[in-house]
Amino acid sequence: QVQLVESGGGMVQPGGSLRLSCTVSGRFLDYYPIGWFRQAPGKEREGVSCIESKSNDGTTYYTNSVKGRFILSRDSAKNTFYLQMDALKPEDTAVYYCASEFVCGSPSRVLPYTIWGQGAQVTVSS
Repeated sequence: QVQLVESGGGMVQPGGSLRLSCTVSGRFLDYYPIGWFRQAPGKEREGVSCIESKSNDGTTYYTNSVKGRFILSRDSAKNTFYLQMDALKPEDTAVYYCASEFVCGSPSRVLPYTIWGQGAQVTVSS
């Protein structure tokens, strides 16, 4: 059984930084697209960043609003991937979900069998 377990998140002032982690069990993360989505109150879920599988060139995508501020990385030895979020803004406030098995791109597209982490609240407020 494949599971994604998130850690990180919290509350930070504007301009601050946070890092989210997502540990994958039950499969090797390099074989599938992985990434992060977020959902703010009253808004639709949106793709934040993703990495294609290594067999598909491992291309990384970012939604325009986070380019230059967020970095998605993975540690294959730990089967864990990360979202480093810098220069956070109040509009980044949302529940962030890690995911695997979706169409990675700009924008990303969720599939019926997409696997999700449990979600992590990120709040940016002064």
